[in-house]
Amino acid sequence: MQLTEHASSLDELRKRYRAVRDFSETLCAPLTPEDCVVQSMPDVSPTRWHLAHTTWFFETFVLARQSDYSPHHPEYEYLFNSYYNSVGRQFPRPQRGLLTRPGRDEVLEYRRSIDTAIGQLLEDLPDELAGSVPTIIELGLHHEQQHQELILTDIKHVLSCNPLMPVYREATTDASPSHALDWVSFDGGIREIGHSGSGFAYDNESPRHEVLLQDFSLASRPVTAGDYIEFIEADGYRRPELWLSLGWAAVQQERWDAPLYWFEKDGDWWEFTLAGPRPVDRSAPVCHVSYFEADAYARWADARLPTEAEWEVACATQSAGNGHFVDELIERDAPVHPAGVSGASGVQQMLGDVWEWTASPYVAYPGYRPAAGALGEYNGKFMCNQYVLRGGSCATHSTHIRPTYRNFFPPEARWQFSGLRLARDGE
Repeated sequence: MQLTEHASSLDELRKRYRAVRDFSETLCAPLTPEDCVVQSMPDVSPTRWHLAHTTWFFETFVLARQSDYSPHHPEYEYLFNSYYNSVGRQFPRPQRGLLTRPGRDEVLEYRRSIDTAIGQLLEDLPDELAGSVPTIIELGLHHEQQHQELILTDIKHVLSCNPLMPVYREATTDASPSHALDWVSFDGGIREIGHSGSGFAYDNESPRHEVLLQDFSLASRPVTAGDYIEFIEADGYRRPELWLSLGWAAVQQERWDAPLYWFEKDGDWWEFTLAGPRPVDRSAPVCHVSYFEADAYARWADARLPTEAEWEVACATQSAGNGHFVDELIERDAPVHPAGVSGASGVQQMLGDVWEWTASPYVAYPGYRPAAGALGEYNGKFMCNQYVLRGGSCATHSTHIRPTYRNFFPPEARWQFSGLRLARDGE
């Protein structure tokens, strides 16, 4: 992991620490204590767990480096360790919803205690920790921003299971502008992808390396909900020739016939959103589709999904207009939901609105080596049976995304804010 230039100053790091930690609690403010305990499926974690786990990270990897440190609670290392086997045992992930204690208020008190201790440590940082602690805190802040997105994706799934279809947060509705789809051409050749420079990046974004690309074209915007409705109406979910074998099995087993959270009402498509049930916005990027659905749609549209190298090269070489991010949406009292953008030349919305599935499996870049110790478990051990998504979403903070960022999920995952953009081979 690399420390950003703005965080090289301890004063700036303290300010950023406070801002990130406060934003987590801003996201949780609309929730009741009961909301914060529910786990609606194994992939979802209770909100209270996210608040505690991100705090555990700072306690375990920063404060516990001090020889005289005493843990806040002796069992929290077990309850709130996610997957760090080098640290110790973990409470089973599918059973996190069974933990009614500690309650939300106790978790918030835990956060206050650890925040105070971090602040005191940064006020008088020992020389022996000065080389490691700022870098680990910066990693912890980006880790917390990942969990901020999970707080929203997970609570959306939780609330969707309630027949009352409760609202997470009332918000004014922004009408999505229409944007015609164009194709933008890119020359092939030997190009470079991956992180370089002094800014923060996860280890899976490095090393920067050369790739050989053929000429290709990329759609100027993500696939919209209106586009996707045409796929549904063309019997896309009932045509096995469009689907990968595992995808078709998932369609049959799970009885998929539309994106997650969509339902029919009075002859039209509606969807459950964080602002409650609403008619599907046909101009907004389609959201909550799996890799299998993205791949099937692309095949139906006589196109394909881009590789992650194509996606990154396109994003880096275009002055691409950004989409919507969670901090900006909350500031404007807008729905935390994808929306369209005004038409412009080139590729648009590559950052923000929806994570975009790529055709690339999540594997190591040439020369990649995970870090030593527990922090080396952060990314590398998940490089199996997952696909790469790029670009961030409307649930991503604007300070937590960059063109080289590699997200990854299994191909059947749908509860993330995931969509797609089409690609084609060059003429």
